[in-house]
Amino acid sequence: MSSIAKFLSKRQDREDGVGTNEKAIPFNKQDYESLKRECLEKKALFYDPTFSAVPDSLGYNELGRFSSKTKGVEWKRPKELCSDPQFIVDGAKRTDICQGALGDCWLLAAIASLTLDNNILERVVPPGQSFGDDYAGIFHFQFWQYGEWVDVVIDDRLPTRDGKLLFVHSAEGTEFWSALLEKAYAKVTGSYEALTGGNTIEGFEDFTGGIAESYELSKAPPYLFKIIQKALGLGSLLGCSIDITSAYETEAVTSLKLVKGHAYSLTGAEEVHYMGSPVQLVRVRNPWGQVEWTGAWSDNSREWDNVLPEEKAKLDYSAEDGEFWMAYSDFVQNFSRLEICNLTPDTLTSDGVGHWSYCQFDGNWRVGSTAGGCRNNRATFCSNPQFVIKLEDVDDDPHDGEDGCTFLVGLMQKDGRKDKRLGKDLNTIGFAIYEVPDELKGRSNVHLGPDVLLRTKPIADSSTFINLRELSERFKLPPGEYVIIPSTFEPHRKGSFILRVFTEKEVAASPMDEDITANLKKYYISESDVDPQFKRLFMQVAGNDSEVSVSELQKILNHIVSKRSDVKTDGFSVETCGQMISLLDKDGSGKLGLVEFHTLWIKIQKYLEIFKRRDGDRSGTLSSLEMRDAIKEAGFQVNGEIHQVIVSRYADQEYAIDFDSFAGCLIRLEMLFKMFKLFDKKNTGKIELDILQWLCLALN
Repeated sequence: MSSIAKFLSKRQDREDGVGTNEKAIPFNKQDYESLKRECLEKKALFYDPTFSAVPDSLGYNELGRFSSKTKGVEWKRPKELCSDPQFIVDGAKRTDICQGALGDCWLLAAIASLTLDNNILERVVPPGQSFGDDYAGIFHFQFWQYGEWVDVVIDDRLPTRDGKLLFVHSAEGTEFWSALLEKAYAKVTGSYEALTGGNTIEGFEDFTGGIAESYELSKAPPYLFKIIQKALGLGSLLGCSIDITSAYETEAVTSLKLVKGHAYSLTGAEEVHYMGSPVQLVRVRNPWGQVEWTGAWSDNSREWDNVLPEEKAKLDYSAEDGEFWMAYSDFVQNFSRLEICNLTPDTLTSDGVGHWSYCQFDGNWRVGSTAGGCRNNRATFCSNPQFVIKLEDVDDDPHDGEDGCTFLVGLMQKDGRKDKRLGKDLNTIGFAIYEVPDELKGRSNVHLGPDVLLRTKPIADSSTFINLRELSERFKLPPGEYVIIPSTFEPHRKGSFILRVFTEKEVAASPMDEDITANLKKYYISESDVDPQFKRLFMQVAGNDSEVSVSELQKILNHIVSKRSDVKTDGFSVETCGQMISLLDKDGSGKLGLVEFHTLWIKIQKYLEIFKRRDGDRSGTLSSLEMRDAIKEAGFQVNGEIHQVIVSRYADQEYAIDFDSFAGCLIRLEMLFKMFKLFDKKNTGKIELDILQWLCLALN
């Protein structure tokens, strides 16, 4: 199946709700219910062939097949590790997540925050799983992956050494949900090693489908504590960390028992009265389940003796569980970064809290069509995908006291962790935001060109271009219409992305691209209109039957273009010549008569004029960008997706289109538009075909 067919099929699935948390897509096409039922019928435990208990599932370098770190590793099921394993004991808790011999504290901090809201947890960890009567060695979890939810099936063979779990484990030795969750996530990314090193934001987003924002605490805005409280009240997930200055500081412990280069989760924010004065406190958790802050407001510190008993009773402040309180002022001074994952409306079940409005778009940067690079690349920048957003209502009760429309923009590139194994680097990405000119407001069926994008400055943009999985930022702009243009820093960099926009108020948003239309000139020619000299030429070519066949047409066209030095061509193919005849053959003979051939000749002359006019550098070929303008001049308006297909079909390896390919493309477009119009009898923009009609048209 062609990639474009898969893409279009996937889009149709999304329109039907496939890819939501309620209709998650089976990862690797493995259906949990049917696989489990099959195992129970056979009375056999599930073995996952797509993520087997083999060295490659552990990793490829430091955890590779011959690494010292993987010596002695055995894959065992929970029932081989203890007599009475449990999936979850007394509910999933933050203390169920203790880090093992894998540098994925970023992931574990995200899992710990996940346990704060059972509704959110159950979206990732479907309920009803156990080691009870229906146990079959199979479990499943759901993750958000680049715009869609996937359901991931695993067997319960876990990596162990000396009878103990090698990686994440619960403080309760008989509980296994966190270890199985980690395995499912490792499967999605390709291996356990692919989880090494990361940002808590990534885990937050893959567990919720939310959009994250990051704050440098050295530049914390004055209202950040209020943002933290509001975020926790909305069920948002929060993480924090301390930057390191060198690799030697990784997981170094400070004098006050904070760990550098380590991912913590922030789980609470409260204001208490200390000796009669209000003090802002935050609660932080170390996913190790131990090593806690020993400064002011730490477990059983003297500060607690001066807090009102009723306030103190509300706060758990003495358990040795890796979780601790500290003053917000100390938090800002000691930690470097705070990350907040804002949740999608479908994640939040309470009507008592405000919800973000949310929209999401898939996109591609394709070399030769939509990979335009940043604004520095004036020749190609305007070819990037464009998305329009209409902001109408200002925020209620703004934190900073200024009127405006708050929104978050997240630009995420796909499959970074999977590509680590192949040694591929992420693209350097960013975006620019332009105000829509007055004359174009209210329209989404245009694509802003150089007359707008190169003559005006963006009204806002990403603060940097960076090679991370996602770049997200918060903006506040006056009501109006704006276009967001995501791009790589350099042009001609291939990649796939999703663009997400969260707004405080409902907005209208959509891709900004041209309508698909054709303005085809009709030729009314009779035999008496044909020049006598042209008629004599035709008779010489056509032969005794007075008609031009496919082979005869190919011969005459190639003879003519071979004599031209101003255009490059590999010669017209039999396929192209056949399409020309199909387009103009009125009587179904499979050949062209005099009038039909004359009509074709006029078309080719017109194509040649357009080709030469659009060949700006006189190279004898059209660049992929020149091709779009040439197609438009010929009467066809296509959007970015169709242009990508045209480039992949008709351009060479240098993304140049020669004349025969150009002519073949225009003939094909005209034929497709005419066929569609023939079947779209009610002019609805949609047609329905049975299998016979489809095959006859596709093979034509």
